[in-house]
Amino acid sequence: MIATVIDHLWRDETPYILSAALLLSALLYYTLSGGRTTLRHTLLFLGLWFAVDAVAAIFSARGEAGVAAGVHQAALLGLGLVLIRLAGLALFRVLLPRLYIKTPRILEDIVVIGGYVLWAMVRMTSLGVNLSSLVATSAVITAVVAFAMQDTLGNILGGLALQLDNSLEIGDWVKLDDLSGRVVEIQWRYTAILTRNGEKVVVPNSQLMKGKFTVLLDPDLGLNAWRRWVWFNVDYSVAPGLVIAAVERAVAEAEIINVAKYPAPSCAVMDFVPGAMRYAVRYWLLDPQDDDLTDSSVRIHILTALQRSGWRVALPDQVVHLVKEDEAYRDRVYERELQRRLQALSGVELFAFLSDAERRMVAERLGYSPFARGAMMTHQGAVAHWLYLITSGEADVLWVAPNGEKRLLTTVPAGNVLGEMGLMTGAPRSATVVAKTDVEAYRLDKSGFEDIIRARPELAESMAHILAARIQQIDELQTQYHQEQTDAEHAQHRAVLVKRIRDFFGLK
Repeated sequence: MIATVIDHLWRDETPYILSAALLLSALLYYTLSGGRTTLRHTLLFLGLWFAVDAVAAIFSARGEAGVAAGVHQAALLGLGLVLIRLAGLALFRVLLPRLYIKTPRILEDIVVIGGYVLWAMVRMTSLGVNLSSLVATSAVITAVVAFAMQDTLGNILGGLALQLDNSLEIGDWVKLDDLSGRVVEIQWRYTAILTRNGEKVVVPNSQLMKGKFTVLLDPDLGLNAWRRWVWFNVDYSVAPGLVIAAVERAVAEAEIINVAKYPAPSCAVMDFVPGAMRYAVRYWLLDPQDDDLTDSSVRIHILTALQRSGWRVALPDQVVHLVKEDEAYRDRVYERELQRRLQALSGVELFAFLSDAERRMVAERLGYSPFARGAMMTHQGAVAHWLYLITSGEADVLWVAPNGEKRLLTTVPAGNVLGEMGLMTGAPRSATVVAKTDVEAYRLDKSGFEDIIRARPELAESMAHILAARIQQIDELQTQYHQEQTDAEHAQHRAVLVKRIRDFFGLK
């Protein structure tokens, strides 16, 4: 009985089916590293249809030819579908990638499904089915089904079009009306967008095809940044040229995470509004994931730049502030601020030689100068006749070597001053200072200290030893740098000579 079943199972087409299945499976197993699960599932179906064909052989051995023929035809249909699936995997996931041809997954699905339909038609034709009459009699049914599924078909065709023309790809950042996020899936029916809030939004493909959407940072166009706009208002009393220069310098010099250095940020007057001029800072964002956070950092730098210049962000004309105050109240507010400044000055070594009256005079002439984290407070080589007294926060002092290398000299905490050499001697800045954190500081100009030192010239000698220590620190760093450069050059010359000697004598 078993021998008879085996005879009926081993048909003329069996070796061809087995050979094709084994060759394609071996090829896929050794070359398809990321899709072996799909291969295993396909091979399970292959085994299932061989089992169905074995059932047909059993019926044939028992003499039930009609049943055996029907089961065998079903098995042939299934085995053909499995071979088409294996061939599709080999073509789209092995051969075409080796030829550097990238195709969307949806195209693979359509080609494989087309192969399924074609194989089914071939099998039906071999069984004597008249396909033309079948199509004619089912035309009405087809029309009804197509009308009922027009939305689904639109989504399917939309998904196909999106992938075939590469107008949208997985990983793209997109804006669709008030929706913004990253594309994480493109399926037959929908496209899934992951928002910054962690929400997966499902958008029908037909909606994407009918409307317009914006693709951010399209790599095919060589775009690696997205231009953002930050708006602010300043009173008409301030010259626009001054505002533009101060804001552009503050944003461009600051080390703001996720803001591109090139193209450089720019500021422009955009409109005249009631009570103010409307400005916009335009900068290039490197990663759309942190758009709001980066906008916030840029706004902070804009605000601190305006505050350092003594300008305020303009309020609408219709906003009225009513404060009932008298002269005594204003005196109390002023005295509190003055005491805050005096307390800050009391811990500064540079001003330890001043009398109480002189220290009070300095306090009255301080100007409020805040800096946002990453802002450049001063840069090496600049000529600026003022110093900063830090009341909160920290600042990094960097020495920039001739080759552009930055070396950290020290981190200046609150209660210290920066730029005293420029105030006392007019010398260019010997180091670059960057706000390590948000910094609150007061600025003292040369004019604010000039009357005191003119009245007491002996203060110059008292302060000279403090400044000499700062100069010595910079000189030592420069000497160390030049020594390192000399040592590096000597080492390079020795390496060149060793190579020439080895080459001359043929040494290895």
